[in-house]
Amino acid sequence: MFEIDTAMFEGDFGVIALAVLGALALGGIAFVILDPLLSGERKMHKRKKNLTDRVSNKARISAQETASNRRKNIQDSLKELEKQSRKKKKLTLKTSIERAGLEISQTQFWILSLIVGLANGVFVFMAGGPIYLAVIAVFAIGLGLPRWILKFLRKRRQTKFIEEFANSLDVVVRGVKTGLPVNDCFQMIASEAAEPVRGEFRLVVEAQRLGVPLDEGLERMFDRMPLAEVSFLAIVMAIQKETGGNLSEALGNLSKVLRERKKMKGKITAMSQEAKSSAAIIGALPILVMGIVYLSTPEYITLLWTDPTGQVMLAGSAFWMTCGVLVMKKMINFDF
Repeated sequence: MFEIDTAMFEGDFGVIALAVLGALALGGIAFVILDPLLSGERKMHKRKKNLTDRVSNKARISAQETASNRRKNIQDSLKELEKQSRKKKKLTLKTSIERAGLEISQTQFWILSLIVGLANGVFVFMAGGPIYLAVIAVFAIGLGLPRWILKFLRKRRQTKFIEEFANSLDVVVRGVKTGLPVNDCFQMIASEAAEPVRGEFRLVVEAQRLGVPLDEGLERMFDRMPLAEVSFLAIVMAIQKETGGNLSEALGNLSKVLRERKKMKGKITAMSQEAKSSAAIIGALPILVMGIVYLSTPEYITLLWTDPTGQVMLAGSAFWMTCGVLVMKKMINFDF
């Protein structure tokens, strides 16, 4: 009986083993057939994902390059406009007074120049100088000093305008994005911005009230404030008037360029400060030494403007000192 059960168990074990082996064989066959299909689908999804990532990266890089190229083109346009503005004809006295921000007439300017020249001529004559030197001082100081002051005031006013101009453009950009008309944005600038931007935009707004078109008003602003930034604004507004386009984007790019130029100017000023200090010391040293010698031993140095030979030496020294100062000024002024 025990032998019969053993035989039956061995028979059942063989059937089970055969079934297990058959199942493993079928599983292996199914794996061999289905795995390439499943792995191919996974690889396809992986390739699609990689392709999508590459396309998105290329699009992002392309957008960055496009924005960078746009800013570079704006900078090149600004430099070209600056060169064109420098090649314009000589300024008239009336235009120089307007650009300096002074509210005086040409007659008043000439009267002030005459007073300054006569005062310096009297000072030179009272100091013991010859009559011809006093006459030279009258014409040189009377004609040169007031015009130099006009140039100084004009540059200072233009510098202040550039510093505030980017903020004014941001006001226009935000206003246009929120749906405000450009004229309303200009009125906001004319009432809230700092001088001289406020005054210039106020003249544009007042001209519009009298019927002057906006592009012509901006051209008049460029005549009063001959900066490449103002010219570019006038060009953008004229193009937008004729063809349309995204005005906020164009003005936003211009604002970014102005801020980058301001940062660059600050870096250049910081790097050239040492050279400017050295030039100022070298230029002022002869005058300081001359003043110290005059205070200590006046009879020793008064020969320079009382004796004819000393006068020639003094004139020659002043000439070469002026040449040296101009050369140093040219060396430390960087164009960017």
